[in-house]
Amino acid sequence: MKGRSLTTIIIVGVLALLLFWGCGSYNGLVQQDETVKNAWNKVQSDYQRRADLIPNLVNTVKGEASFERGTLNDVINARARATSTQLNADDLTPENIQKFQQAQSQLSGSLSRLLVTVEQYPNLRANDAFRNLQAQLEGTENRIKVSRNDFNDAVQVYNTQVRRFPTALFAGIMGFRPRQGFTADAGAENAPNVDFSDQQRQPSVNFNDTTTTTR
Repeated sequence: MKGRSLTTIIIVGVLALLLFWGCGSYNGLVQQDETVKNAWNKVQSDYQRRADLIPNLVNTVKGEASFERGTLNDVINARARATSTQLNADDLTPENIQKFQQAQSQLSGSLSRLLVTVEQYPNLRANDAFRNLQAQLEGTENRIKVSRNDFNDAVQVYNTQVRRFPTALFAGIMGFRPRQGFTADAGAENAPNVDFSDQQRQPSVNFNDTTTTTR
C-alpha cells in the first residue's frame, strides 16, 4: 500500500509540474503573440499615414500645369493597390506578407520617381505646401523603417520560442505557428541613385525607401 501511495504521489507530482510548465509556456507564447500583433498594427498604421499624405501631395503637384501626368497616375494607382492590400495580424503567412510588401514597395518606387521629377520644376520646389508634405513623407518613411524593424524583432523572439524544445512539442497543437517577417526588397542591395547634371540640383534617391536627400 505504501508503495502504491508513493507511486501515486510521484505521478501526481509529475503531472502537476507538467501542468504548471505547460501553463507558463502557453502564457508566454500568448504574450509574445500579442507583441507581434501589436507591432504589426503599428506597421500598418505608419503605412496608412503615408497613404493619407499622398492625396494632398498629388493635389499640390497638379497645380503645376506642365507636370508629367503619367508620373502622377502611377502614384495614384500604386496608392490604390497598396491601400487595398490589407492584412490581418492573424494571417501573417509568407505569401500574404510578400503581397503586402510588394504593394507597398511599388508605392515607394512611384513616390521616389515623383520626387525626382519634381526636381525639374522650380515652382514646386519653392512651394511651401509641397516642401511641408515632402518633409512629412520623409519623416513617415523613417517611422515605417522603425516599425518594420520592431515587427521583425518581435517575430524573431516569437518564432524562437515556438521552435524551441520542448515548447515546440505542443505549440503547434495549441495553434501557435511561426510567423513571417519583412525581408529586403528585391534589388535592395543595388539600389539605384539618380543624378542630374551639374547645372541642376542633384538628388540621391533610394527607390526602396523613398527617402530623398538633396545636396
